[in-house]
Amino acid sequence: MIRVGVTGGIGSGKSTVCRLLAERDVPVYDSDSRARELMDGDGEIRRAIVSLLGSAAYRNDGSLDRCYVATKVFGDKMLLASLNAIVHPAVALDFEAWTLPFSSQPYVVLESAILLESGFNRFVDRVVTVAAPVEVRIERVVCRGVNREEVMRRMDNQLSDGERAGRAWRVIDNGGSMDYLARQVAEIHKLLLEQR
Repeated sequence: MIRVGVTGGIGSGKSTVCRLLAERDVPVYDSDSRARELMDGDGEIRRAIVSLLGSAAYRNDGSLDRCYVATKVFGDKMLLASLNAIVHPAVALDFEAWTLPFSSQPYVVLESAILLESGFNRFVDRVVTVAAPVEVRIERVVCRGVNREEVMRRMDNQLSDGERAGRAWRVIDNGGSMDYLARQVAEIHKLLLEQR
């Protein structure tokens, strides 16, 4: 089984790429979703986050207040690094356990916006970067209801497309049509099946 990391900056379309792969019956581990689940449900992680960011990090219903956390950490690189040091090791262990039932699959995918920044790339055999022009990425995220300044702040905490591309096995250009994107995904899927 080949482990493939799919990464890209905010608004690049990595989730769309992973959805297209999942439609081909490729198992996809969404590290962002799993991190949220772990931060909500794991008592040890919760205690560490409260110690780092205070009790306001969690709502009365016990769920993480993501807006509060984002406001705190995306403007403070040291605080973000401390939060990542709590969450990333738990996500890495979770991914390792998740892969076990898929050992007979040709390949599985680890989707992560910060695959390279977090060091998660050491858990994969290939890295695929999804890239798109900065203004296209900003527009996509603004359409989700996030203001431009917040998008720019988040982008400042991520590697550039060029830095990701330099460390990738393949780069998918998501600046064009959906058909163009789907053709690139199909080609990568074919290559991975051949490399099994």
